[in-house]
Amino acid sequence: MTTRVLTGITPSGTPHLGNYVGAIRPAIAASQASEIESFFFLADLHSLIKAQEPERTQRSTLEIAASWLACGLDPDKVWFYRQSDIPETTELMWFLTAIASKGILNRAHAYKAAVDKNREEQLDEDAGVSAGLFMYPVLMAADILIFKANRVPVGRDQIQHIEMARDFAQRFNHVYGKAYFPLPEVVIDEQVATLAGLDGRKMSKSYHNTIPLFAPRAELKKLVFSILTDSRAPGEPKSTDGSALFQMYQAFASAEQTAAFAQAFADGISWGDAKQQLFERIDAELTPLRERYEALMAEPEKIEALLRRRGQQLREQYAVPLLRELRHAVGLRDLSSAGDIAGDDATEARAAPPLFKQYREQDGRFYFKLLAGDGSLLIQSEGFDSPRDAGQLIGVLKQTEHGDGLQSELFKLGAEVDVVLAALQELRDLA
Repeated sequence: MTTRVLTGITPSGTPHLGNYVGAIRPAIAASQASEIESFFFLADLHSLIKAQEPERTQRSTLEIAASWLACGLDPDKVWFYRQSDIPETTELMWFLTAIASKGILNRAHAYKAAVDKNREEQLDEDAGVSAGLFMYPVLMAADILIFKANRVPVGRDQIQHIEMARDFAQRFNHVYGKAYFPLPEVVIDEQVATLAGLDGRKMSKSYHNTIPLFAPRAELKKLVFSILTDSRAPGEPKSTDGSALFQMYQAFASAEQTAAFAQAFADGISWGDAKQQLFERIDAELTPLRERYEALMAEPEKIEALLRRRGQQLREQYAVPLLRELRHAVGLRDLSSAGDIAGDDATEARAAPPLFKQYREQDGRFYFKLLAGDGSLLIQSEGFDSPRDAGQLIGVLKQTEHGDGLQSELFKLGAEVDVVLAALQELRDLA
């Protein structure tokens, strides 16, 4: 069974080595799995919330597109597209807005942080807060749900947005009586590398300590040689612990190369020689990427044609058919068929399907329950440490066809086994 994985990429200038090691390289590697259908989109609509500089938005979108392509993203094997080329996304956003709870949006971290800052500065709590910032989670939910993504890799600061997307999907499915959307699961990779910058802190543009991914060879060498080191002299053993230089080498080297480099530290390699080895190791990997990037940037019309082509294919295959179905579901229909409203179609629409609902209690743990179409309780879970653990068990339950699969200490049944099995079968039929 194919799993759809969706990754959003914010256009914010040319990436640095930390972006490459922590996000670009692992995402491209993961997309090559045969059971994965990958969606990568340039989140240009989202970028408008932070910057209203047209030329900068255009340039950043081009640079980021060229960067991912240069690093090996195959646009014929994954879906690589521009958010603004899928107008159905913003139409879906409005459908979700109509059923989204303002109370949930009030609790969004970014909005709350802006309000709290205003309060601290004794300003009106919404001073400088755009409706775009407030509605960001709804647009993000539409990005995910438009292609019925199953998994969304994000940083921990984005977990709340995936939980909101699940809530909006559940609410829409319940209101309109059909499982139109699967509930996306958050993916947190605990092994994602965080690269240290020139000063030893996390590599970040906000710290001005980055090494641009496609810096010319001479500039790359200059930046590598500016990495902060201690005062230990040549011949004096050096520690790899906390060394930005060693960590950076490790991110670009094999296990054998890393072991040899660690031994060189123990043997007292000079910092100059260590930096030279690091430069050569990084440059060996980046040179072909840099050459591809420069070639792509020289022909922006080819990138434009690619994005438009893949966007149009996505619309035809997924977005347009889905929105046609959703428009009918919410009542935006051909008026000439109004005579059918009192018929079987309306009766079916009123018959709500079973619904899994995930939520967090005051104890901080995550729970779920399965409700029948009439709202009666079928399954009630125990608490879980993470929403992912709860979501994984829901996934197992959805495939359960026999009573022995409903025997567990992790949940309790609120109805007879055959009633619960019938509800799970109905969910499979609607999928």
